[in-house]
Amino acid sequence: MRIRRSLPVLLVVVALAAVLTLVVQLRKHAPPEAARLLPSADAFVYVNLQWMRRANLSGQLPPVSRDPEYEQFVEATGFQFERDLNETAFAVHYPAAKPGAKSATQDEARFSEIFVGTIHGERLTAYLRKISTSVDSYRSVDIYNIPLEGRTLRVAILSVDTVAASNHPDPQVIRGMIDRSRKLASPFGGPAFLRQYYKDIPFASLAWAIFRVSPSAPDQAATGPLSFLFAKPAVVVASVRYLGTVRLRAEAYTGSTADAQQLTQQVSTFLSIFHTAETSVTAQGPDPDVKQFLDSLKVRQNEDRAVLTAVVPQGFIRKALAESPMQLTPSPPPPPSPSPAPPARKRRGRQR
Repeated sequence: MRIRRSLPVLLVVVALAAVLTLVVQLRKHAPPEAARLLPSADAFVYVNLQWMRRANLSGQLPPVSRDPEYEQFVEATGFQFERDLNETAFAVHYPAAKPGAKSATQDEARFSEIFVGTIHGERLTAYLRKISTSVDSYRSVDIYNIPLEGRTLRVAILSVDTVAASNHPDPQVIRGMIDRSRKLASPFGGPAFLRQYYKDIPFASLAWAIFRVSPSAPDQAATGPLSFLFAKPAVVVASVRYLGTVRLRAEAYTGSTADAQQLTQQVSTFLSIFHTAETSVTAQGPDPDVKQFLDSLKVRQNEDRAVLTAVVPQGFIRKALAESPMQLTPSPPPPPSPSPAPPARKRRGRQR
């Protein structure tokens, strides 16, 4: 009788353990929540700055040099990118091929971003309202329309620590980001392209990128970075991990073993040329950190993939992160058109 009574309890415990194990595994292989908010795109980039600070990868960085616009942003919002930004995720929208398009902005990539960090909500709201030309409301979330570099940047505060932004011309893009912010707990969320290749990101990566390469595209902006090394379309999955040292890994998924072999040879040749050029750039030789990084670069073929690995010196990272962060500043309004000058015969005053 005791066995019969304890059997249902045991089955319930086993079932709960199985469900918890499944949830943990799904979460383990799911993209970070910031990345799952992003819309469908051709490239994705994610950086976990909080863990980078904990690992002290950048060491003691020099003070950030602020230009007047960024200083104004910091004073108004209290937010410093180099101090308060914990996570950031980017989606890159390659431009669609439009033969005969006259507008230069149609030939440029568009971006959607998620920022997670320590945010002073009231101050940021006041700043966004000040620099925006209009404010839309969607699902009780304000969307601030900000003129920036000839485009409209849409910004929405999703929660106490998360901000979404997009300069995609379709306003539905940022509305979709707002919709997904209501379903963050789902490990199945996020764009299909991101979920397809995220499983190939090494566990505990501090930063990673997934992007398409389309060398046959007529527009260079739509081909992806380093597309000149590729003869055919491919997908590149790159990651950065800290295992006592900073390890960089990039895999290019090609269509066949022959394509992977050709790409491996192309990259190897390019690295040799670049290394030679960097060594002879100055009489004193290259920067020691740059040289150490270049010396560690290795490329090999793995079936239908070309795999690039490297060890990144901390000095190299410090120099890369010492740059000023991106600023959120509105475009200045166009200057007023000058009034037409009156005919010469009607001018008054002293003539020269």
